[in-house]
Amino acid sequence: MSYEILSKIESPADLKALDNKQLDLLCAEIREKLIDIISVNGGHLSSNLGVVELTVALHKVFNCPADSVVFDVGHQSYTHKMLTGRYGMIDTIRREGGLSGFPKRSESDCDAFNAGHASTSISAALGIAKAKALSGDKSYTVAIIGDGSLTGGMAYEGLNNAGQHKKNFIVILNDNRMSISRNVGAMARYLSSIRMQPWYRRLKHGTERALSKLPLLGKPIGEVLKRSKSKVKHVMYRHTIFDKLGLSYYGPVDGHNMEDLINALNTVRQSKDPCLLHVVTKKGKGYKYAEDDSASYHGVGSFNVDTGEPISSKENFSAVFGRKLCELAEADSCVCAVTAAMRTGTGLQDFVKLYKDRFFDVGIAEEHAVTFSAGLALNGMLPVFAVYSTFLQRSYDQLIHDASMQKAHLVLAVDRAGVVGEDGETHQGLFDVSMLNAIPDTTVYSPCYFDGLERCLTEALFEDDGLVAVRYPRGGEGRKPEGYNRENTNYELYGDRDADTLLVTYGRLFSEAVAAREIMKEQGKELCILKLCRIKPIDERAVKLASDFKNIRFFEEGMRSGSVADVFRDMLDRQNYGGSYKVTAVDNIYVQHASVASTLKTLGLDALSMAQSLMNDEVSA
Repeated sequence: MSYEILSKIESPADLKALDNKQLDLLCAEIREKLIDIISVNGGHLSSNLGVVELTVALHKVFNCPADSVVFDVGHQSYTHKMLTGRYGMIDTIRREGGLSGFPKRSESDCDAFNAGHASTSISAALGIAKAKALSGDKSYTVAIIGDGSLTGGMAYEGLNNAGQHKKNFIVILNDNRMSISRNVGAMARYLSSIRMQPWYRRLKHGTERALSKLPLLGKPIGEVLKRSKSKVKHVMYRHTIFDKLGLSYYGPVDGHNMEDLINALNTVRQSKDPCLLHVVTKKGKGYKYAEDDSASYHGVGSFNVDTGEPISSKENFSAVFGRKLCELAEADSCVCAVTAAMRTGTGLQDFVKLYKDRFFDVGIAEEHAVTFSAGLALNGMLPVFAVYSTFLQRSYDQLIHDASMQKAHLVLAVDRAGVVGEDGETHQGLFDVSMLNAIPDTTVYSPCYFDGLERCLTEALFEDDGLVAVRYPRGGEGRKPEGYNRENTNYELYGDRDADTLLVTYGRLFSEAVAAREIMKEQGKELCILKLCRIKPIDERAVKLASDFKNIRFFEEGMRSGSVADVFRDMLDRQNYGGSYKVTAVDNIYVQHASVASTLKTLGLDALSMAQSLMNDEVSA
């Protein structure tokens, strides 16, 4: 397709001269481009297609970067990137060395705040607005938050303070009735009730205009009504929760009507008070498959544009987890599933159909999910909280205070553990092990294979006590070595036990370690591998076996600080181990976006890097 208008947009200033018809054509071009690049690179399709008109209108009315725009989560910022000088690089989005799939201040001064997790935009934007006010800067600050993010508590912490700001502060509520899965809870119902009654704002402004035109008494009557606590005021003004928090509410507005959007944005721009503009959009707008099933097209890999079918659809850990949990729930009526708006992403779509009464989607509220699960557990249920590793970070206090301290038997199914690839630094699952290692009386499993996941999940529910985590990577399982049977849930040795060097690892890196052993064997070098599956607590017998080797090399797909490797080292010291011990892990950096394979290579955690490192150790020795 020829992008006649889009290709000429070098900055938001280029939008100012375009009329509404041209802006509509621009939106059509943007949609075509979004579908084209995401079908190749993967990424967040539905969310980006839903905010095209809103983003274009936003840059038409406001003046970025002088005016600050803060996206919540940021997965819907692709259009924003194209309109702010990055169109020429948009084909590199989510590729190594290319644009990030999320806002990044290092990419552009039009990205006011980095994002990747939900419910942060209002707090961040309010901080920006306050800093501007203190310096005398009268530019605008705009937070864009989805209705899904309004299920997260931090959004209300921000709203609770936002009403105190005097002016030039705007919250845009992008209401598409979805987060990733369909929204749940009272706020979703409340927003639906507002959407169904758009007349009240028109009535309010119509009445004010009529009163202002009455001679002598009209304006005073209007002011009296504004100050009144009578029922008349509530009939006329029908305050929303946002009004009561101090933000003037405007809307709802059709988020795909350019004229209405521009008029609404100009209205809130002229407001003397902080305000919230309610915009209703359709997730996946303009691409039939995404419109019909926006959850499945929320975050996608490469796909066929004509059919909507994924290019690759291999079995993955999330699906295996979901099937196994259904099987366990069939066997025991106490088994429950909890998710924070991620039923599809974590493989629970079948569970909700089969065991609806034992399925709980709490919205984007990981803190609540953990404490809620602890309440279930302390009263006889067996809750499993399925959560991405990166989002588990948001519930650390609750894991300690509400779950572990009370010895609640809560199972965490930690999806996307380790390197996640193209979603980059905000989504890498590299911190959960360090977090959980610091919590007393916690058990953590990190299987490498599907059968190991199934067995670990069963043990976690029915044999372990207290807080238990079963962590597993994104995607499918690695290659199994020849003669390998089922995965042991504790530890196992693989390879030549008479070798001088022992490689210790866990999770999917075991497959890399096996390949590294084969590379070394071709060079005439022997290697033994200690594969851990239960990584907390580490079995003392595994450490005793390791202490018999002259050299121990630990490779870990996680942060070095607080790592399993550090715990293993301490246990070796207690056994007076006198050999050589070295660790390769992620050391004091945030890992950027790239493919999983490329990232593992960069971190020295792929098979070839392992083998080279081990052989270099032998040479230097």
